[in-house]
Amino acid sequence: KNAKIALIQYCLSAPKTDMDNNVVVSDYAAMDRILKEERKHILQLCKVIKKAGVNVLLIQKSILRDAYNELSLHFLAKMGILVVTDIERSDVPFICRTLGCTPIAHSDSFQPNKLGYAQHVGDVVMEGSSHKVTKFTGVSNPGKTVTVLLRGSNELVLAESARSLHDAQCVVRSLVKQRAIMAGGGAPEMETSIQLTKYASTLQGMESYCIKAFAQALEVIPYTLAENAGMKPIHVVTELRKCHIESNTTTRNTNVGMGINVKTSTVSDMYEINVVQPLLVSTSAIQLATETVAMILKIDDLIVVA
Repeated sequence: KNAKIALIQYCLSAPKTDMDNNVVVSDYAAMDRILKEERKHILQLCKVIKKAGVNVLLIQKSILRDAYNELSLHFLAKMGILVVTDIERSDVPFICRTLGCTPIAHSDSFQPNKLGYAQHVGDVVMEGSSHKVTKFTGVSNPGKTVTVLLRGSNELVLAESARSLHDAQCVVRSLVKQRAIMAGGGAPEMETSIQLTKYASTLQGMESYCIKAFAQALEVIPYTLAENAGMKPIHVVTELRKCHIESNTTTRNTNVGMGINVKTSTVSDMYEINVVQPLLVSTSAIQLATETVAMILKIDDLIVVA
């Protein structure tokens, strides 16, 4: 209760030299003196943490040497300090923003404004398993963060769940950056292809040929979608093109949202079945693909090195 939280980025273990050296000690008295100095050094680091009023300590994982050892954990336990070890470096900004604390890089940098505060911190056993997680409740200055805990029967299911969650977050991010949605199922790509083909017919020469090729390239998206869904891609794309051409010949534009319905293997109105996607997804993909092609076309020659 009434936890004072600190996240340290230095090691609670015996110091090591910058270079990989070996020290051979053959005298028992010298060995005992080295152990006493190591014990004294670690105890002094723990006393600094205790003096700052910290009772919950988060230790970042170190790749150079041990971030902690059994002796430091023993001293911290006797001082009544809860320790959470092996904090990944990539998780430090998120944890600090959530708990309202600041990473401490040296033992001399302990200050009250760098600590986080919570009403209660403790281990909680997850339902249906024996795994424990550390739960922070009643954080005084919580940041605008959200923690989602994913559970799965194996690593494959867990990785797939994480990927699906990341895709959903990217959709929301795209909508926040550009608040516009449109029909899915290859409908916008087919409509854009038809409009570009009409525009190319009004031009002559190289420009007309390039725009027609660009329009044909856009049809690859609904073609690939139908192929991945196990449908007949040529038949489906032809039917989809027909629906969009008919929508342009009428004044009502009733078929402008027609796309590929992978559930029924037919061409359906995407707005009626609520299949939509952010506008930024398609525009970004087309823009990046166009920039890539333009960059390749600028290559004059290749130098083959044997």
